[in-house]
Amino acid sequence: MSSSVTSAVLLGRQLKQMESDKALSSISVGLINENIYEWGVVLMIPHDCPLYGGGCFKARLRFPTEYPILPPTMKFETPIWHPNIYPNGDVCISILHPPEVDQFGYEPVQERWRPLHTPESILMSVISLLGDPNDESPANTDAAMEWRDDRAAFKDRVKRCVRDSLEF
Repeated sequence: MSSSVTSAVLLGRQLKQMESDKALSSISVGLINENIYEWGVVLMIPHDCPLYGGGCFKARLRFPTEYPILPPTMKFETPIWHPNIYPNGDVCISILHPPEVDQFGYEPVQERWRPLHTPESILMSVISLLGDPNDESPANTDAAMEWRDDRAAFKDRVKRCVRDSLEF
């Protein structure tokens, strides 16, 4: 069986499992244009999340045909202000970085992508990241500086993101 057939079968199983798992009620997933390699995601952030609680954020997961050997990419479609999300919406989190030695020596290889990760573990990690930004390796340096230097202004901006996400 080719790797693309294997990855399509695996993704199909993982999608079906996520769609039927009642414990994942705050995450909605579905295919975009019936393409198993492109998923639409809606993250309904629990109200008890310290920063983005109550928000409803749309994103896309794009899987390579080499999945699960290589990681997918994730991009928010709903505008979001966060140190680990690029201004264009691309998510920067260790588990989505390829399983190779970090050329800058910042991330240990065991923190990067491993085939044991699933779409569910990725999305749960992103939800966790929303509540606990990593400003040491920012994708959005302006958001990271505001997080470090003016927490009140950062939280005000996040509140606007949450409000706007409900209208998006």
